[in-house]
Amino acid sequence: MEKPLDGIRVISMEHAIAAPFCSRQLADLGARVIKIERPVTGDFARNYDQRVDGMSSHFVWTNRSKESLTLDIKQASALHVLTELLKTADVFIQNLAPGATARLGLSYDDLQKLNPRLIVCDISGYGNDGPYRDKKAYDLLIQSEAGFLSITGTPEEPSKAGCSIADIAAGMYAYTNIMSAILLRQKTGVGSHIDISMLEALGEWMGYPLYYAYQNAPPPPRTGASHATIYPYGRFSVGGNAMVMLGLQNEREWQLFCEKVLLQPELAHDARFANNALRNTNRTILKEMIEQCFLHLSITAVQERLDSAQIANARMNDMAQVWDHPQLQARNRWQEISTPVGKVPALLPPGKNNQFTYRMDPVPGIGEHTNAILKELGLDDAQISSMKNTEAI
Repeated sequence: MEKPLDGIRVISMEHAIAAPFCSRQLADLGARVIKIERPVTGDFARNYDQRVDGMSSHFVWTNRSKESLTLDIKQASALHVLTELLKTADVFIQNLAPGATARLGLSYDDLQKLNPRLIVCDISGYGNDGPYRDKKAYDLLIQSEAGFLSITGTPEEPSKAGCSIADIAAGMYAYTNIMSAILLRQKTGVGSHIDISMLEALGEWMGYPLYYAYQNAPPPPRTGASHATIYPYGRFSVGGNAMVMLGLQNEREWQLFCEKVLLQPELAHDARFANNALRNTNRTILKEMIEQCFLHLSITAVQERLDSAQIANARMNDMAQVWDHPQLQARNRWQEISTPVGKVPALLPPGKNNQFTYRMDPVPGIGEHTNAILKELGLDDAQISSMKNTEAI
């Protein structure tokens, strides 16, 4: 079955999360992705942890369906190999420090002369210009700069997201920008230069709190696992030391919640809770009342009441429960993929499409495809051996 990006070749000089996540999504759609790694050590994300049978959780997540080519691009022979690959590539992704590829003679202007159809995507913390261009940028630091930490956590303590949200945002916008550039190239015949900033990517996701604080208005308060401005909407304790998440969006739902869930219809007419603004102001006492009602009910019983009233709700699952989630299992969203340490389960990409199946090929070992790629470029055994002897590969 043909895939959307069959025939597209991507060269990615990548490490960590943002660029690998971007290129993996291109690989999911059928693109051939050649991942450039350092000889011996490879992408340093390989060593973030050893939670997946000895492999890194981050690396397994973002690197399936790729080919690994080791190159020490500071050596002329390795840089020549990279240049030869780029002559016929469709996409070049890199998330080195700003200016690093230009110093190697691989700027967009240089590469456009080499391959006018090449799409070049640079990913960095703050972009290719501006006063922050050369400032180091890690995920947590960008969460802080973008204001995400200021609105996340409890009143007493700001908190970061539990996953690499700034990297994910940058990887997603790199992916969509590359897809747009491929479509544009069909019209113009030439490639594009894409400059992705982690700050700008996460900044886009901060649209609601930015406008909420428009013209120096107070920002959304930090409210833990509850909504900052809608109530009740968040986490509530139930019997058996369990937690339920629930959310109300309008006055009709508030009335149903009082009648069918709390079994206290009179509460819907309590002046303290007459509208969302008042419920939000009096959230402390309302939370106590809700949890007192839930105290002697199991989470199953609470969810049955909520479902009966058509009130949105969810369990606060941990990772083990997500692995076993009945909805993911019912929709057959798990598939095994191969890795250097054996098979592991992987979640299929979001979006079921009736015209193609996603590519779910192995996670590569360091330099697993180096010899094959070099031979594809016409290098013979002696030349490959020479590069190995000089540690160029």
